[in-house]
Amino acid sequence: MEPILELRQLNCIYSQGTPFEHQALTDIDLSIYPGEYIGIMGHTGSGKSTLIQHLNGLLKPTSGQVLLHGRDIWESKASVREAKFHVGLVFQYPEYQLFEETVYQDIAFGPKNMKLGQEEIDRRVRQSAGFVGLSEELLQKSPFELSGGQKRRVAIAGVIAMEPEVLILDEPTAGLDPAGRDAILENIRAYHKANHSTIILVSHSMEELARSVERIVVVNDGVIPYDGTPREVFSHSKELRQMGLGIPQVTQVFQRLKELGLPIEDDCVYTMGEARDVLLRLAGKGAV
Repeated sequence: MEPILELRQLNCIYSQGTPFEHQALTDIDLSIYPGEYIGIMGHTGSGKSTLIQHLNGLLKPTSGQVLLHGRDIWESKASVREAKFHVGLVFQYPEYQLFEETVYQDIAFGPKNMKLGQEEIDRRVRQSAGFVGLSEELLQKSPFELSGGQKRRVAIAGVIAMEPEVLILDEPTAGLDPAGRDAILENIRAYHKANHSTIILVSHSMEELARSVERIVVVNDGVIPYDGTPREVFSHSKELRQMGLGIPQVTQVFQRLKELGLPIEDDCVYTMGEARDVLLRLAGKGAV
């Protein structure tokens, strides 16, 4: 299978040639494939936000390439513009970017810029609103009358309405209460399942990534030390802690139980579902 997106030997240097020069990314190689659900994790300042801003041309690499379907997105102004429609990026706290008079108009902004017909725009607005759980009656309201969670959904729907092949969400649950957080994550999972789009979820929450994604890319000091399944990545618990990252709490609990002598065969338990299954097996053996 050919990747949708590739980063090849990508370097990013901020303020190059000045006393404030900083190497944000170093020789990054990364391939992203159709239909993947990927999590990106890293501490503040690790380079993860810089990385995702290269994926749709918001930042130009100092050196290296960003390929979309094998084509360098920086080969022309037209290809950079096209990349922004194929790779949608939802920034952290996107509700602060709402500006239209109605929810409908805000969601329609991207499709209008794509020069689509009104019928197609209407279809996309209503479909994307449905994906994120916005009712029809909310479409004619001002986005500024909505709750924080509803505003977040409007902003996400505005990017979904462009029907990007790759949807990147930077901390989409930041600042939400647990119910709002779970609802947003469920909306994203439903969208991924229905559209088979590639999803890239940036998050500080290990539990969030463990529940949602199939692959985790760890960014640390501008490089990628780990790239694999949640089980593979979370098995490096010591190294992750040294990077200032955690592992899911349930993983910590089961690692400690294993250290205390409980016959836990699994190398890494990282979801509540797995924890339940392990405990049931242990109960069946009379170990707990």
